[in-house]
Amino acid sequence: MIYRGKSSLFYIFSSFGGALLVAAAFFYYNYKFSQFKFLDFKTTILYEKNDIFTPKQDNYYMLIFSSKMNDVNKLLSKIPKNHPIIAIDMYQKSFDNKKGVIFVRAGTNTIIDIIQKFNIYKIPVYFAIKRYNKTLFKQDSNKEHLW
Repeated sequence: MIYRGKSSLFYIFSSFGGALLVAAAFFYYNYKFSQFKFLDFKTTILYEKNDIFTPKQDNYYMLIFSSKMNDVNKLLSKIPKNHPIIAIDMYQKSFDNKKGVIFVRAGTNTIIDIIQKFNIYKIPVYFAIKRYNKTLFKQDSNKEHLW
C-alpha cells in the first residue's frame, strides 16, 4: 500500500470546499437578484387622468393604498419627499395630482399583477423604484407598511 500523506486528503477537502463556495455564491446571487422585482411601464399601463403615465424621473416611490381605509394626506406625510410618489388607489378613486405626487389608476388585471409581482399582502405599502433602463424599473428598497 502506498502512503500518500496529508496532501491527498487536502486535495479532496479543498475540492469540496471550492464547490461549496461556488454553490454559496450562486445561491446568494440568485437570492439578492430575486429579492427585488422589476416593473416595466411598457407592459404595465397606468393612467394619469386620461393619459397613459410615462415615467420622466429615474427614481420614484410607489404607494399602494385604499381610499376607503386611509386618509391619503396622512399616508403621504409618512413617505420621504426625496423622490416623486406614484400613488395607486385600490378603489380607483380619482385624485388631483399634488406637488411630488402622481395619482394613477389601472385596470384590475394590472393592479393584481402589481400586487402579485411585489408580494403585497397588506396595504398601505410603499417602496422605491429606480430606472433600470428606458421603461424598466427595479424595486430599490424593501416594502414599508404605513399602518
